[in-house]
Amino acid sequence: MKSTQKTKAIVLRSLDYGESDRILTFLTDEFGKLKGIAKGARRSKRRFANALEPFSLTTLLFSRRGGGGLAFIEGSDVIRHFAGIREDLDRTLVAACVAELAEHFSVEGKKNLPLFDLLTDFLDLIESGRMTEAAERFFELRLLKAAGFEPVLDRCVTCGAPLEGIESPRFDCREGGIRCARCAVNSPDFIPVSAGTLRTLLMGRDIDFERMPRVGLSGPMAREGREILGCFIRHLTGRELKSVSVLSEIRKRYTP
Repeated sequence: MKSTQKTKAIVLRSLDYGESDRILTFLTDEFGKLKGIAKGARRSKRRFANALEPFSLTTLLFSRRGGGGLAFIEGSDVIRHFAGIREDLDRTLVAACVAELAEHFSVEGKKNLPLFDLLTDFLDLIESGRMTEAAERFFELRLLKAAGFEPVLDRCVTCGAPLEGIESPRFDCREGGIRCARCAVNSPDFIPVSAGTLRTLLMGRDIDFERMPRVGLSGPMAREGREILGCFIRHLTGRELKSVSVLSEIRKRYTP
């Protein structure tokens, strides 16, 4: 039996399939990650009218036949198209990164409204042109928290010593937290990170959203933030995310 359901959804990924169809991955507010097929989507401009473009926020109608497999996308109306993202290469690449992260850290069929709201807010921030590299790290922290993988940055993950009392913190990717000097003995693989970087990351994780673009990271702090969070995300996903590699390579080429 087929029943049509309705939800808000953000398009995370779109893939052409056959001559006229599209296979899509969404993050929804009611059903978590959702994968579906839009039959004839590449032929019917009127039926979907830009609602299946990556990063679009839509009202989605879908149905299922049987217990699993791809959902059938019956209709989609645009709420926010985020057209400003597509007008700029860097914004597009950053949006691709946050979308890929959301895809990896969401679960099919499991509602995660904090993650859905987080992605919506950050797409708005990216479109506005106020997205900074510091805010990219704050997104990663908030996403990890929403997904249940928040790294421990305010105390030693082993003995619990507070950050204020740790002279030379080290980040342990496998444990997802910092270690004090005593608990990091004979472990050369741990990543050195300054207390200042950790304090700024913690502030960015908790700060009011509107104030976030005003918080910055110096060059060394930005590098440390990229390194420890990138290492932890690679550990959790088992690989380097494609969009992250592309963004990093493009920025290396075009940054003076």
